[in-house]
Amino acid sequence: MSKKPSKSLAQELDRYITPFRHDGSGKFHLKDYKTNEKGDLDKDKAQEILDANKKRLVEFQEKLYAQDRWSVLIVFQAMDAGGKDSAIKAIFEGINPQGCEVSAFKAPSSKELDHDFLWRHVVALPERGHIGIFNRSHYEECLVTRVHPELLAKEKLPQRLVTKNIWRERFEDIAAWERYLMRNGTVVLKFFLNVSKEEQRKRFLDRLEEPGKQWKFSMDDIKERALWPRYQAVYQDIVRHTAMPHAPWYVVPADHKWFARVVIGSVIVAELEKLDLRFPRADKASLREFAEVRKALESEGKGGRKRKK
Repeated sequence: MSKKPSKSLAQELDRYITPFRHDGSGKFHLKDYKTNEKGDLDKDKAQEILDANKKRLVEFQEKLYAQDRWSVLIVFQAMDAGGKDSAIKAIFEGINPQGCEVSAFKAPSSKELDHDFLWRHVVALPERGHIGIFNRSHYEECLVTRVHPELLAKEKLPQRLVTKNIWRERFEDIAAWERYLMRNGTVVLKFFLNVSKEEQRKRFLDRLEEPGKQWKFSMDDIKERALWPRYQAVYQDIVRHTAMPHAPWYVVPADHKWFARVVIGSVIVAELEKLDLRFPRADKASLREFAEVRKALESEGKGGRKRKK
């Protein structure tokens, strides 16, 4: 009697993936996505899933690097104190740093402002076989710049190009760019860590009270917090206009960091499994050469000087 085929990771982990995925089909309202979701998990069970996903990620990354065909771009967006840094640290712990780069995009430099808004993100893209992590990303160019219109003036665009349609045009440019990346072998995974205003307040207080975290706090964080409704509206607009089947958004409940890590890790390993990553196989000519080299090395060991123990 034949065995039933084992479930794929996408099936096994579906409850932590599909409820938070938006691919542009249907309507999207950010308020419909809970920030305090925990699924059916407690911390201990979540840790088990996280550990299993970390092990899978290490194995997939090794094959991704060896195969040297696909690349993976992982985008993290969130409000301040949303948990991006800690999620990256927790999920990617243990992977080979030679095949993974993290890029954190802050205010653009004068050189970056002399280029188009995607330029600095293009030069940071992962090469084949690599995972690239954007801690904040090209989406800042239609988020912070939209909430603070004065920043747009610093980009030195010709005035006639700065119209009421500029944000819609940027959404179109980003969607086209991500489609281009997909067609050239880069998998794009986008995560919005959806934290509540109350949880952000608690995390800010934690930063203020704990000396080891005070360096993370800035008075600008409080200024931006006052613009919370505006940021939420813009994030909703971003997801609505840039979620595509080839590059969906995952709106991750982020009030409980441990659950957010389950969701993020589950999405990543499920998508990597779909790539059917394998170690490259040597051709027949190489195998013949390997056999000759093995024979020579074994012979050398028998007749050569003994190694000192």
